[in-house]
Amino acid sequence: MLTDLSIADGLRGLRGKEFSAVELTTAHLDAIAALNPRLNAYLTVTAEAALRGAGAADAALARGEQAPLGGIPLGIKDLFCTEGVRTTAASRMLENFVPPYESTVTRQLLRDGAVFLGKTNLDEFAMGSSNTNSAFGPVENPWHRTGDDAVLVPGGSSGGSAAAVAARIAMGATGTDTGGSIRQPASFCGIAGIKPTYGRCSRWGVVAFASSLDQPGPMARTVEDCAIMLRSMAGYDARDSTSVDRPVPDYAAACGRSLKGVRVGIPREYRADGMPSEIEALWQQGISWLRDAGCEIVDVSLPHTQYGLATYYIVAPAECSSNLARYDGIRYGRRVEAPTLDGLYEASREAGFGAEVKRRILIGTYVLSSGYYDAYYLRAQKVRSLILRDFTEAYRTVDALLTPTAPSAAFALGENMDDPIKMYLNDIFTVPASMAGMPGLSVPAGLDHQGLPLGLQLLGRPFDEETLFALGSAIEQAADFRRLPSVTAGRVR
Repeated sequence: MLTDLSIADGLRGLRGKEFSAVELTTAHLDAIAALNPRLNAYLTVTAEAALRGAGAADAALARGEQAPLGGIPLGIKDLFCTEGVRTTAASRMLENFVPPYESTVTRQLLRDGAVFLGKTNLDEFAMGSSNTNSAFGPVENPWHRTGDDAVLVPGGSSGGSAAAVAARIAMGATGTDTGGSIRQPASFCGIAGIKPTYGRCSRWGVVAFASSLDQPGPMARTVEDCAIMLRSMAGYDARDSTSVDRPVPDYAAACGRSLKGVRVGIPREYRADGMPSEIEALWQQGISWLRDAGCEIVDVSLPHTQYGLATYYIVAPAECSSNLARYDGIRYGRRVEAPTLDGLYEASREAGFGAEVKRRILIGTYVLSSGYYDAYYLRAQKVRSLILRDFTEAYRTVDALLTPTAPSAAFALGENMDDPIKMYLNDIFTVPASMAGMPGLSVPAGLDHQGLPLGLQLLGRPFDEETLFALGSAIEQAADFRRLPSVTAGRVR
């Protein structure tokens, strides 16, 4: 089936004239029509535009032009502004927003020939780790526990993108990662996903959550596919003051390269209390795979890891509070009329924001308030510097780190939902690297006892995504992860 192809295989097939971009796109649109009413992975499907883009890709191929992503159908997280296409951030606040401009990342994907199938669902304003906080309904994970029909969450915030890729209703998708929002849903859905180094991909045109943490990245079925997408997504952008001006390498060329002599650190602090034994066992298996591939395994310490989550949930809500202040019903966002100006602000924000967004705005406003700024926010920034120092010191002796991606497999819709703290703990392994701005790659590596996917996470030096792709492809080859979810294009098991 065309929907089972990887991006790399799809490019080879298109260039070899085995099928057309229109045929490839039509197969995915048909799969979306069949599965999206159940999965709710897409909020907006742009079928006509996708077919026009596919036709243009076929015309380019007929002229002998081979664009890096020519004819490949992708899903776009509904946090990226897309010119002329509704962009909601999964919030009532932006329910009818149609941007007159294109984000830098999506513009570069279009430049390289990608075809956009539509906008994928997410936790509202990217705030969540389950994709149950969307104003337009939760996303269903296409995986199910063995012998159990309970609906599982896909992880978040990029849950729509992860579910779409896993269910074969997109060949790849964009995500954003603030504290784990690419890596954790990739683990839950049995796909690969990378958070690049902060500043590697432009944030211009991406609806902001926490500006010092947000980073766009790719999600796909294979490590190589992520590498192919990242080459198109990355690059300097003068419109983003945090964008870093350095060359973009051929990431895919790093996949499969020799790992002889590569030093991989195992941080002892990532052995969390109560972590399932099968995640520990998979971690040990990953260590063995890398050792067999020629890596040297080194024990390392990241002593401030224990403070990562608490620090994140001060810094991120503070930045969220500041960024979302613009949505007041006058300058931006949904407007609800009221007799007074204060009443208009209150009514508009009450109607526009969901419960989790309100919770984080309140936390952020509190930690930034007079009398608490020094006690909370300023102290959190100091601890953040210590977390960065831990990684910097570790990378003096090792080239990368290997950890679990998440402390559990996907959980059922409704589980953990009444306990915000338990939900926040989903990001315990992904947050520290985000606080330090380091790149992180999640690779599907095995199944738990209930038949659900588990991921391993590779963390690397700033702007050394190539080493992560080399290590990730070795794990991918050793794991030989071939299981498919229960719900995929063309089949429902």
